[in-house]
Parts: sequence; structure tokens; C-alpha cells
Amino acid sequence: MNDKPEKLIDKKGVRLDGRKPDELRPIKIDVGVLSNADGSAYIEHGKNKILAGAYGPREVHPKHLALQDRMLLRCRYHMAPFSVQERKSPAPSRREVELSKVIRESLEPSIFMEYYPRTALDVFVEVLQADGGTRCASITAAALAVADAGIPMRDIVVACAAGKVEDTIVLDLMDEEDKLGSADVPLALMPNLNAVTLLQMDGILTVEEFEQAVNLAIEGCKKISAIQKETLKAKYVDVKEVEE
Repeated sequence: MNDKPEKLIDKKGVRLDGRKPDELRPIKIDVGVLSNADGSAYIEHGKNKILAGAYGPREVHPKHLALQDRMLLRCRYHMAPFSVQERKSPAPSRREVELSKVIRESLEPSIFMEYYPRTALDVFVEVLQADGGTRCASITAAALAVADAGIPMRDIVVACAAGKVEDTIVLDLMDEEDKLGSADVPLALMPNLNAVTLLQMDGILTVEEFEQAVNLAIEGCKKISAIQKETLKAKYVDVKEVEE
């Protein structure tokens, strides 16, 4: 098998993994998976396997970092050494430091930070297996972990990416598409408020393509949000409500 596939999308518009351009990868989410965390979530998004744990609100250490009028949110994104094909160094890379910041900034607008002054909320995200789009899947899992911890939130943030692969705008890029495609647009959303908390772009798109990618990513977010809420509800409700 060649390292680089000849075509990422065939003439019928079918991608390498058999999806249409506007289809998500299979998604499975669980909450309450870590007994030692205040809130936790696990997501399988395509071949991504990601665990998130939330701890807090708790006392800030060191104390001088405490904020007088709001909670301190700290996020750590980390890829396990075995999460990619070639073993990764366990030391935090520049990319992991950047994505830790991206996750924190995506979550902050959704949390009532002012309710818990002089405390800290720590969110740890561990990527066990990576397959493209880990930042979006991590945000989706981290937001659920915070919700599972019982922290008051305006909305549960959800994230999804769209991008451009061989002149086609596609939803939810997998690893090969992420590496070989020409653009990637990760987006995080508070669906109930219709408010975007993260929007990035890597690559080159026309204005029309960018709008198409953003709209496609928002639609993807809404689909994942329904799975998020169903999963959270299922933890607390024995009998799921019958869909109308």
C-alpha cells in the first residue's frame, strides 16, 4: 500500500473511508468514566480515542494565581506517546501547549466563571489514539467533562471541523485529509446560543469556500451536540425519553 493515496475523493464524491463530503465519522461518547474526577468524558470520533477529566472548583495552587472575581480555568491537552504511529516524546510539545490554550479559550465563554471566585477548574485531556481532528474532539469531550462535574454552564460547547480536499468542501477531516488536503477550518459552537467560541483556519480558501466550510462545520456541530446531550441525559435518566 502506498503512503499517499492517489485520490482522496473519487469521481462519485466518495472519500477514502466511504463517506460523502457532508458526513461525519462514527461518534461514540461516554460520561462519568473516571471515578476520581469530578466530571469526565470519553469520546471515540472516527479513530480518535480521547479521555477528558475535570477537577474543581478547588483551591488554587500556587495561591498567587487565584483570581479575585472569577474562577481560574486551566486546561492541559496531552497526546500519549503511543497515540500516533511513530512514538511521540512524552514532553509537552509546542503544539500541545497551543492546543491547551485553544481548548481553554473555547470553553471559557460557556462557563459561569464569576460564580466561583478564587478557585480553579482543571481540565485534563489525554489523547489515547489520534486520527486527525483531535482538537475538535477534545473540545467536545472537555465540555462534557465540565458539564458532568456539575459546573453551571451557559451551553455545552461542541466542536467540528470542515475543510477542502481536492476542490471539495468536506466535513470532519480524518488524518489523511488533514495532512494532504488544502485547508482545515476547526470551529467550536454553543448551539443553543448560536455563538462561535473558536474559529481557526489553516490553508487557503476563497470567501465563498470559507463560508461553505463554516456552515458545514456548524451543521456538524449540531449533530454532535445532539449525541452529547443524549449521552449526558442517559447518565441521569434510566429510561430515555421517547423521541417525538
